[in-house]
Amino acid sequence: MAAAVGRLYPGAQMDIGPATDEGFYYDFDLPHRLTPEDFPAIEAEMIRIVREDLPLERIEVSRDEAARLLAGQRYKLERLADIPAGETISLYRCGGFTDLCRGPHLARTGEIGAVKLVSVAGSYYRGDEKNPMLQRLYGMAAASQEALDALLERIEEAKRRDHRKVGRELDLYSISDTIGPGLALWHPRGARIRVAIEDFWRREHYRAGYEMVFSPHVGRAALWETSGHLGFYRESMYPAMTVTEDEGHAGAHAEQYFVKPMNCPFHIEIYKSRRWSYRDLPLRWAELGTVYRFEKEGVRHGLLRVRGFTQDDAHIFCTPGQIEEEIRRTLSFAMGVLRRFGFSEITAYLATRPEKSVGQPERWEQATVALEHALQAEGMAYTRDEGGGAFYGPKIDLKIRDALGRLWQLSTIQFDFNEPERFGMVYIGEDGREHQPYMVHRALLGSLERFFGILIEHYGGAFPLWLAPEQVRVLPLSDKQLEYARRVADALRRGDARVTVDEAADKLGAKIRRAQLDKIPYMLVVGGREAEAGVVAVRSREKGDQGAVPLADFVNQIRAETQA
Repeated sequence: MAAAVGRLYPGAQMDIGPATDEGFYYDFDLPHRLTPEDFPAIEAEMIRIVREDLPLERIEVSRDEAARLLAGQRYKLERLADIPAGETISLYRCGGFTDLCRGPHLARTGEIGAVKLVSVAGSYYRGDEKNPMLQRLYGMAAASQEALDALLERIEEAKRRDHRKVGRELDLYSISDTIGPGLALWHPRGARIRVAIEDFWRREHYRAGYEMVFSPHVGRAALWETSGHLGFYRESMYPAMTVTEDEGHAGAHAEQYFVKPMNCPFHIEIYKSRRWSYRDLPLRWAELGTVYRFEKEGVRHGLLRVRGFTQDDAHIFCTPGQIEEEIRRTLSFAMGVLRRFGFSEITAYLATRPEKSVGQPERWEQATVALEHALQAEGMAYTRDEGGGAFYGPKIDLKIRDALGRLWQLSTIQFDFNEPERFGMVYIGEDGREHQPYMVHRALLGSLERFFGILIEHYGGAFPLWLAPEQVRVLPLSDKQLEYARRVADALRRGDARVTVDEAADKLGAKIRRAQLDKIPYMLVVGGREAEAGVVAVRSREKGDQGAVPLADFVNQIRAETQA
């Protein structure tokens, strides 16, 4: 694609062009603004290059030779300068086009069966809004036209399931410019689902030996200095609020507060509020804590990347001898929770020390080995993500594959030996002396907002019964059956079902179509015969008409299916 753009637009400045899960993209700086009307010409040139069956040749060169070959390409030369001294510099040649790239590639362009350009969007160079805006051109390739058609259909299905579209259609949530970008409003129907998620989450945590805590939304600057967030994370935090405090004995003075980007320092302060013995550990504390991060415009995306969100957060404080067992328990717990939401394909990644980090290398190695042993003990296959850890410790990430085959990173289990040290956390050991506890940061769903967006797209809005915001809709044939329909709804509510009555003066067919568009799991048709017999005519979203059943039996059925 880059070679084709270079042929059609001489002088085009090129940045990077990586592969993605669904295809590839390339960032260009062009005097011409690309539109979909330009795609046929670019595609035709791409096909011409494919038919030329050009070899894709990898060459390793010196830094000076690379600079000579990339002369005039500003962004390429800046990327070249990023390559550490002594590291191999590889280029790829395709006909008259030479690119700075690690590879690998196919042997020849003729191996490509079909290509398609799908979209173009703006993208700041290096993701920084202070840099030039480039044009990001997205494309797809496959071994055959049939394979490409299947990939394109998956993209169309993803558009149909887009949580922003479905969320609007089902009236689940909104984001208001009046309130601010990246700050979601949960509508009643969306809130019903959130409550179902939270109720399940809390119940399972209590069963797993956790206790709930709550913490405020702001904290003094000194807290975030101690935690290291102001040093390592400040660019993602909202600016400070300066307030004048009068604490009597100290007199009036200015104090800076930050809205919290994370919950961990608050849980640490709860720990420090009293002394603990080794007999008290492990402590497992969980919180649905709302945090705030100043996400830039280029990365915000519906519910998947927002500025205010609620983390399903937890922290485990334990002795060194308990750490591997706690990580194993957490892994097993996470797998069970994710499967309850319908995710069966789950993969693990072990993320190691990043370039920007705190703590001694030997402590990082110790922590990484502990996580790796826990994965091995649980019999979980995993991939190492070199340099992907948090600044304060290595971690295990669990990724799920959704109904469209896409990977999403959800659960995170982060080892932390730095925060206990920075905050001076201790417990009294069996020897009567003070020891430093180990700490595990842990989230299962990631954030409720992002997880909700993923759920919407995974199910296409057709949520399973236990999550559906409206599980049953009662459809009276006429106003004569309204009273009976309301009694049916009351009986279902007493059984904890989420139910409404369609009281509109419409024909039955219109009511059924409306319920189908709203993706209601069960519709109950009630006419004169049903009211007289005390039954309901059941229509399932999945199975169609199910016949008439006694109302009490259906109430029991819903209760049983919801708990399954």
